[in-house]
Amino acid sequence: MEIRKSTFDDLDKIMKIYAYAREFMAQTGNPKQWGAVGWPPRRVIENDIKIGKSYVCIDHGRIAAVFFFDHGKDIDPCYAVIEGGRWLSDSPYGVVHRIASAKGTKGAGAFCINWAYEQCGHLRMDTHGDNIIMQNLLRKLGFQYCGIIHVQEDNDPRVAYEKIGSVEQ
Repeated sequence: MEIRKSTFDDLDKIMKIYAYAREFMAQTGNPKQWGAVGWPPRRVIENDIKIGKSYVCIDHGRIAAVFFFDHGKDIDPCYAVIEGGRWLSDSPYGVVHRIASAKGTKGAGAFCINWAYEQCGHLRMDTHGDNIIMQNLLRKLGFQYCGIIHVQEDNDPRVAYEKIGSVEQ
């Protein structure tokens, strides 16, 4: 597997992956995370590509997964307030959003998250409380639960996780 930046030529395939992800989440007990609002809309993905923050995972010549990645200091305003816990560090961090795998793909999600972590050594992620599959993956990859955050897209709280090379307690 390899990671590269998404292009506008990838857009139709990316949107099909997101449609499959919404269907998969609904079938596995997580219908509200993206399904209730049709997330993510095409305009958001077009902007992600335009600003160079959309990435695809290529496996055997096909797009196996897609995700948003950015890193820096205080880059995600949704992470400014965390309830019922705290972040492990206030140092610059990376963030992965909108990660989804193509139908029939195994291991691409972990590959993408590990790639993002390797880029910055400090990663934050969040997911819906009903997304047990993602929560289990994050714990398996060494992330620690940090608390609850809220996103702009809807009113459902998200469980927040963080992984950092040397945790400052």
